[in-house]
Amino acid sequence: MPSVRAHAPHAGSGPLLDAFGRIGRDLRVSVTDRCNLRCTYCMPAEGLPWLPKPQMLTDDELVRLIALFVRLGVRQIRLTGGEPLLRQSLVDLVARIAALEPRPTIAMTTNGLGLARLAPALKAAGLDRVNVSLDTVDPQEFLALTRRDRLADVEAGLQAAQDAGLAPVKVNAVVMRGINDGDVADLLAWCLERGYELRFIEQMPLDAGHEWQASTMVTADEIRAELGKRYVLTPLGGRGSAPAERFRVGDGPHTVGIIASVSAPFCAACDRVRLTADGQLRNCLFSQGESDLRGPLRAGASDADLEAIVRGEMWRKAAGHGVGRPDFRQPDRPMSAIGG
Repeated sequence: MPSVRAHAPHAGSGPLLDAFGRIGRDLRVSVTDRCNLRCTYCMPAEGLPWLPKPQMLTDDELVRLIALFVRLGVRQIRLTGGEPLLRQSLVDLVARIAALEPRPTIAMTTNGLGLARLAPALKAAGLDRVNVSLDTVDPQEFLALTRRDRLADVEAGLQAAQDAGLAPVKVNAVVMRGINDGDVADLLAWCLERGYELRFIEQMPLDAGHEWQASTMVTADEIRAELGKRYVLTPLGGRGSAPAERFRVGDGPHTVGIIASVSAPFCAACDRVRLTADGQLRNCLFSQGESDLRGPLRAGASDADLEAIVRGEMWRKAAGHGVGRPDFRQPDRPMSAIGG
């Protein structure tokens, strides 16, 4: 990565650059901060104070901002939450994004609850891909982790997504020491049997109010070693800006990915920027600052005004997330408010 910052680009002057030469091509959009699970590593059993509806971006506001990013060169929109399926207008929102020119790829990260009902409509509206968060397929572990007895609903959602053609269906699993780290090979076997692409993720210091220590994190090397007890994994090249290092399982064709966000960060290739449900733009999950787009938008800002804010926020993006440095601080906002 270049160590010398270039001059900030002016509005309308090319791609969405940061000061280190990275280009923003992937916009993560939180469409709600609400969630219908209560995962122990994400929020308390009673939930969190949700954003009041007037603070949330409307569909018209979301589409206008997403269209602006598309004009600036963003090529993938990932809808996140909270739990995006809880936004009642989600299907219509997907259709409006799919109608943009040039049409971006549209993906969604979800916990899978409600996906059995909505997968066909979402596919018809233009959703291309789906990632389902699922840390365990053991019913008792699932209940303990999520505080909800809904594993069967997640399984039904995954099957519905596959049947609807939201391929490849991906499963995201956070690995936690003493909880599910001994079950990673079982989860991979479960996904291989059903044709889902599994991605293991190192637990990150993302949620305000949850103490995190690197010494308790299960590293990518540990995950790979545990999988290696049952499977032969062969590294695959061509990763580009993708967060996961992919491995062929056995003789293939199936693969598994490991996202080493902490132990081997991929910040140098990061092409992501994030829009929260209340209209705040964040250049990194771990950012301690954000830029308000909702206020100017509602005050009558032009697209050129909004573009200047977007470029300014992108230009402030740090070289890396800084996890492990003495001055690192976890984000003040919970993950459900930031978006995945």
